[in-house]
Amino acid sequence: MHSSKIGSRIAKMRELKEVSQEELASRTGLDVDFLRDLEESGPSPALGPLLKISRALGTRLGTFLDDAMSSDPLITRLEEREEEMSLLKGAGKPSSLHFYSLGKGKTDRHMEPFFIRLEPHSAEEDLFSAHEGEEFVVVVSGSIEVTYGQERYELEPGDSIYYNSAVPHSVACRSEHPAEMYAVLYYPG
Repeated sequence: MHSSKIGSRIAKMRELKEVSQEELASRTGLDVDFLRDLEESGPSPALGPLLKISRALGTRLGTFLDDAMSSDPLITRLEEREEEMSLLKGAGKPSSLHFYSLGKGKTDRHMEPFFIRLEPHSAEEDLFSAHEGEEFVVVVSGSIEVTYGQERYELEPGDSIYYNSAVPHSVACRSEHPAEMYAVLYYPG
């Protein structure tokens, strides 16, 4: 999903809740200029700021990612996956992480499951995040490095890591080819 859709949904939810950009900045600790840029098709935000915004507005993260609603059980077929969000560092650089929501449409969910493709150049960037909740990651292909606080962990296909996401963390591809992983984010509501 392009950041313009995410930003537009944030603006709509903020207006629906009758919250000004200044009040949202105060509630989240984010800069008002960042929020303004985000709502006006700015750069794709990292998960940390999106989670802060969803919490401050009293809604789940998926509200900003979903286009459709479904009934239980939700099945996402491989060929139906669509990129929901890409993260990059700096203007003019290619995206480093590509997120494919696996919970899109399940409006009553309490977790955010994703399939994520990491580009090899993601290792050159500091895409650190810290937010309330927990994350669980399973590597499918390639080699990834998880920086958790001051520690670094190399993970290979089949390896998993489960951590408290309040600790600053980042995930980067450490192989010459893209790496792939499944990640489940839990954010207490």
